[in-house]
Amino acid sequence: MKHKGLLAAAAAVYGLGIVALAGCGGGGNGGGGGNNNPPPSISGFASSPTIVTDGGSAKLTGVFSNGTGVITPGNLSATSGTAISVTPPNDTTTTYTLTVTGASGTTAATATTSVQAVAAPAITSFSASPATISSGDSSSLTGVFTGGTGVITPGNLTATSGTAVSVSPTTTTTYTLTVTNAATATVTQTATVTVNAVATSVTVDPSSPGIAVTDQILGFNLAAWYVSPTNATSINTAFNLAGVKAIRWPGGSWSDQYHWGYQTGSTSLASPYMCTCSSATSCTANNTSGWAGNQTFAQFASLIPEAGPFDLALTADYGTNEACSGGGDPKEAAAWAAAAVTDGITPSHMTVGNEEYGSWETDLHAKPNDPTTYAAAVVGSSGYYSLIKAASPSTLVGVVVDANANNGCCTADWDSTVLTNAAGSYDFVEFHYYPQNPGSESDSYLVNQAAQDFTTNIKTIKSELQTVGKSDTPIYVGEMGSVSSNPGKQSMSITQGLYAGQMLGEMMNDGVSRGTWWIGFGNCNGTAGNDSSSLYGWQDYGAYNVFSDGPTVDPTCPDSGPVGTMNPTAQAYNLFQNVAVNGEFVLTPTVTGDTTDVHAYAATATHIDGTGLALVLFNLNETTSQPVTVTVNAESNSNDVTVYTYDKSIYDQTNATPPVWAPASKNDMGQQAIPFTLTLTPWSMNVVLIQ
Repeated sequence: MKHKGLLAAAAAVYGLGIVALAGCGGGGNGGGGGNNNPPPSISGFASSPTIVTDGGSAKLTGVFSNGTGVITPGNLSATSGTAISVTPPNDTTTTYTLTVTGASGTTAATATTSVQAVAAPAITSFSASPATISSGDSSSLTGVFTGGTGVITPGNLTATSGTAVSVSPTTTTTYTLTVTNAATATVTQTATVTVNAVATSVTVDPSSPGIAVTDQILGFNLAAWYVSPTNATSINTAFNLAGVKAIRWPGGSWSDQYHWGYQTGSTSLASPYMCTCSSATSCTANNTSGWAGNQTFAQFASLIPEAGPFDLALTADYGTNEACSGGGDPKEAAAWAAAAVTDGITPSHMTVGNEEYGSWETDLHAKPNDPTTYAAAVVGSSGYYSLIKAASPSTLVGVVVDANANNGCCTADWDSTVLTNAAGSYDFVEFHYYPQNPGSESDSYLVNQAAQDFTTNIKTIKSELQTVGKSDTPIYVGEMGSVSSNPGKQSMSITQGLYAGQMLGEMMNDGVSRGTWWIGFGNCNGTAGNDSSSLYGWQDYGAYNVFSDGPTVDPTCPDSGPVGTMNPTAQAYNLFQNVAVNGEFVLTPTVTGDTTDVHAYAATATHIDGTGLALVLFNLNETTSQPVTVTVNAESNSNDVTVYTYDKSIYDQTNATPPVWAPASKNDMGQQAIPFTLTLTPWSMNVVLIQ
């Protein structure tokens, strides 16, 4: 005892704890923390999953130390890190508690986690009403279910129990209702909607011919910046192959800056030259700044128009004079018409200016883009009309109209002012049509509606002409395309081809006197346009031109084929040359059945065998073929039926390395009893020649 007392005293002096001594001696005096056991602790307690379907189980896992664990309810013995399976009562949320108890004298640790048990999903019924429909009709899908949320596929349609969902399948479709509860348990049931194919028929009555057909709708613009002697052969070859009959020159808005060779004060052509007010502050002899390597009008006239022969329309410069200091000079336009005659080509049409109703058009008159100023320049003895007619009496002189088709971007009351003030001083009106603006292109709109909207515009122009007493005035569509500027991949696609084909049909039916697409050659746009994946097609570039310029001329349109290669738009013209033939007359086919997907145009085709007809059929459905029965009134037999087709499957060959720009197919069906049936492939244009 003496030694223990001494040690205790020493500990007090040096600040040592008594605990160690008490342990050595088997006892202690109970002061200052004599318990040596660490407290229990829980670092984690969780359930997986936290929601189960009634009757299902979850795993409870606790991670703890310094004690033994028990989970309640159930008094389940727990080992740290080891999962324990539990099955909570149905339709309840159960909170489980993990209690870890340490050695005597320590405080127990606890943690909780919850598991929710939910009812299993159940479907009482899922049905379609009606279960059988005709193509284009709709059916109602109704599911009655509990225990979860419903989705109907295909379509990922949200379903509410007892509430009908409308669907309009184009082919027989099996729909699946999937009900999923909070525990992700699912149950499914199916319902089938059977689609009876509508019997689509097209009937033509050749005994009721309408207005005369003209091949002048088969036209393209050309431009001075591309047409040079080195390109003449390829242009002539491609145009003749596609059946092109008409050309417009020298090129859109450049027409209001372009000076072909007239010298102020001259009465005859001297030292032909050309320049534009965009490349020079004034035009002087041989000033070709910015135009090196391009040709004068005389060169163009000697190489292109007579090769077809092609009908030529010119656009006179209304916007600028040669000094680039004011508006255009009618004397220059007249001298140009006279020079064309001297060169052996009489222009069939000459339009005063290009799109002068728009602020984008160059116009150096004191009051630019003004209909009153424009009309005043056309009329009178010194105006465009009289001077051009004096120089070339057979040349038709025209004015521009917009049909209010440009969504308020143009000068108000342009048409009414020009057509009234210039009455008696125009032989035709020129209209341009671009149904879309860049960035807002839609394949659905372009394929299904844009061409029909064009006819609405033509009806507007006809009404305007009737109002001023000029209802017989011819309408020339000087430019047309799918988008007003900056074309992207849609311009290379089957979708623009289908639009172009329908435009030719609409122009034929509308009695349009002449039409020239913008543009044949020389206007690639590269990757600047809309190449969105929302548009159909394989190209990542766009172009105004529909014949390839060739890789050496413009590498910004790669893989578009050798010079002269037709894209789908040019193929539409290639097909339609069998229909737009002088001497024929428009026929009006009647379509019954699927009038949404099947469009038809027709004309007599006496050029085949003296009594034949040409039928143009479009299938505007992207994915589904369309069987069509063709009837010709009062006819029971055809000596021969030939079908020319360009469709999505042909265009899809451009999705290859290298791309294949395949031509239209030809199917000679031989002798056929009438009626006969054709199957129109998806997204197709078909010319059917019936002898």
